[in-house]
Amino acid sequence: MAKKVIVIGSGFAGLSAATSLAQKGYQATVLEKNALPGGRARKFETGGFVFDMGPSWYWMPDVFESYFARFGKKPSDYYELARLDPSYSVFFGKENVMDVPAQMEELYAMFERYEPGSSANLKKFLAEAQYKYQAGMSDFVHMPGHSALEFADRRFFASLFRLQMFTSLSSHVRKLFRNEQLIQLLEFPVLFLGATPEKTPALYSLMNYADMALGTWYPMGGMYKIVEGMVSLARELGVEIIYNQEVKQIYVPNGRAAKVITQDAEYEADIVVGGADYHHIEQHLLAPEHRSYSQKYWDTRTMAPSSLLFYLGVGKKLKGLRHHNLFFDADFGRHATEIYTRPQWPSDPLFYVCAPSVTDPSVAPEGQENLFLLIPLAPGLKDSEAQREKYYDIVMSRLEALSGQSIREHVVFKRSFAIDDFEKDYHAFKGNAYGLANTLLQTAFLKPKLRSKKVRNLFYAGQLTTPGPGVPPSLISGQVTATEIFKAIKP
Repeated sequence: MAKKVIVIGSGFAGLSAATSLAQKGYQATVLEKNALPGGRARKFETGGFVFDMGPSWYWMPDVFESYFARFGKKPSDYYELARLDPSYSVFFGKENVMDVPAQMEELYAMFERYEPGSSANLKKFLAEAQYKYQAGMSDFVHMPGHSALEFADRRFFASLFRLQMFTSLSSHVRKLFRNEQLIQLLEFPVLFLGATPEKTPALYSLMNYADMALGTWYPMGGMYKIVEGMVSLARELGVEIIYNQEVKQIYVPNGRAAKVITQDAEYEADIVVGGADYHHIEQHLLAPEHRSYSQKYWDTRTMAPSSLLFYLGVGKKLKGLRHHNLFFDADFGRHATEIYTRPQWPSDPLFYVCAPSVTDPSVAPEGQENLFLLIPLAPGLKDSEAQREKYYDIVMSRLEALSGQSIREHVVFKRSFAIDDFEKDYHAFKGNAYGLANTLLQTAFLKPKLRSKKVRNLFYAGQLTTPGPGVPPSLISGQVTATEIFKAIKP
């Protein structure tokens, strides 16, 4: 009889692990705390608006293609992708808006306008970033991170300096470019990795290759279409997904997980996969003697940011906004410091606005606009309705001023989501939105292990373990975990 696998959580990592295990012959059941699958990538609908609750950027399309190809499928079997052009806009001021083109020749020309002669350096920068991306995505990102010995091969050492693990992204970018707006454009993709560009390895310029060369895409109907596709595939493979099942305990007799206990049921298990928050599973679902890490360990981890989100339905069409809009009219360095170095509510935040209805009329009623606003925050801050309203007023005032139009008086729906909600809905440690920071001391084998040190048949997947935060890494994490299970415990 096939081994029973209980997967806790139906986010990208949990669904990826469940489908990968089901394909190998395991009997996989996913237990989901909430009423819908997707974890942070849930959606909600109201008044004709369809809101993606979390991820809104579709980068690294090759990762999604590779995932579905494992099952003889393609993303197009489940959703239609549209490439955005321009990829996004950056607002440095009312009369200073940078539209980042999708076509490379147009991108080179744009760099030349901002800094004559810089296109040659951009080509050099992206060629190095392409090498990092291909080396990282083909080899290192699929390593399980058990120990440093995984990296003890000559391919790794031969490429170590080309990967620029010991050079900061900031210094790497500033050696090639002088224009501050181009520098901010190149540094922004790492803003959510968990450290300032000065403390982030230049390895992560691979994100710039993903951004500029591979492109920014959008699944028509919303990011939740990816979740629906993964759920459809999981069910086709025989995975059972049970909703409204909040796990309360993992029962571990004799060093092996035997049962996963929810508020109203018990599920027998041969193998357990923690696809939910690693810290929560360790500290709240396991008895102390079965925890691999102490609370002190977790308290010393550097977490990626949290966010203050606003979901807005606007009762008119807006002008001047693209699908993705970055508002960098404030001090980039100061906001980064207030997230990473001296955690506090930001004095003058950068923010992001997604307007998917610009691309996709299905996500808002006719003649209206769907807006998703995001302010990056330090995790663990004290959250309150008064703070949320303060920052709503700050960003809406700037949004109206920079786009030259009234918006607030036309808002017909408004919902906020912040640190307390991340903790309540996802048990997110310190209310983080993006998992464990990708600092040098929390990379690869220095992350929390994907296999428990104390419970022989307990494994983990997701943003707090290998390979790290983000949707594509979470997809890969589930696959890596499934591979390790297959090696250790045959179906």
